[in-house]
Amino acid sequence: MASAIDQLAPGSRVAIIRLRSMGDCVLTTPAIHLLKRYRPDLKIGVVVDDRFRDVYVGNPDIDVLLAPTRGVLFRWRPRLVLNLHGGTRSAWMTALSMACWRAGFAHFVMQPLYNLSIPRAQRILGEERTVHTAEHVASAVFHLGVPRTEIPRARLFAEGTEHGAPYCVIHPQATAQEKIWPAERFLALAAIIRDELRLEPVFLGANDAELAPFERFRCLSGAPLKQAMSLIRGASLFVGNDSGPAHVAAAFERPGVVLFGGSDPVVWAPWQCPQLRQIVRTPVAEIPVEEVFEALRVPFAAREARQ
Repeated sequence: MASAIDQLAPGSRVAIIRLRSMGDCVLTTPAIHLLKRYRPDLKIGVVVDDRFRDVYVGNPDIDVLLAPTRGVLFRWRPRLVLNLHGGTRSAWMTALSMACWRAGFAHFVMQPLYNLSIPRAQRILGEERTVHTAEHVASAVFHLGVPRTEIPRARLFAEGTEHGAPYCVIHPQATAQEKIWPAERFLALAAIIRDELRLEPVFLGANDAELAPFERFRCLSGAPLKQAMSLIRGASLFVGNDSGPAHVAAAFERPGVVLFGGSDPVVWAPWQCPQLRQIVRTPVAEIPVEEVFEALRVPFAAREARQ
């Protein structure tokens, strides 16, 4: 029997729901690219919260960005809806779309609202190891009919910032306290980066309160997501906690270090970016400054050798 994707008529509309989380949005883009590459005729719409829509702006794989309102999909009339979020709100959005195909993972709530149940990623991929988030998302499109192939790096689109002198972006925040390296260690690392690597440290954060401990250095707080993405793309190095900006850095192949404490690096490591190294320690506060700086030397030296 033909797969759901193979049964779609030429030019059919496909809606993908991905609410919340910058990192989750970034790691959805490889699967979207696989789908578009297999069926370039399809019109792909992504339902996304407004604060994360810039993750998808400029992406040629995506035809339209849709606000996450209850009736938006009914009005857009997709033939297939793939819900990658799984919560109650997204389940109702899927159901009210009246799409012919309504797909979601089998562990999602409100299963009767779906008529395509997607099994565990391990079953689709044929192995029982822990899978990365990018693999988990890609397994959904494989199950729906996209031929299985290598999963590419995330695809983001932003112009590099015109900052002038070479710089290192430092992102000292995260969504959970157990993921956050102490501020005094970020400060000590920033001073070494400035003095030893001759890079200007630039701290990136959501608001002034978060960046108050780092005010002796240049700070960018509360910037639009597209501006923050541009800043990361233009950086010589990136250093940060396990968080959304780390996935942006990986998408732009920025060298550097990501610090892991409260989450599984197998699931959340920078995807397809070996030059963005990982240091894992629980609690994360136990990671010494010297270890982080030594980890930075390798990708920085490699970058300098290429220039």
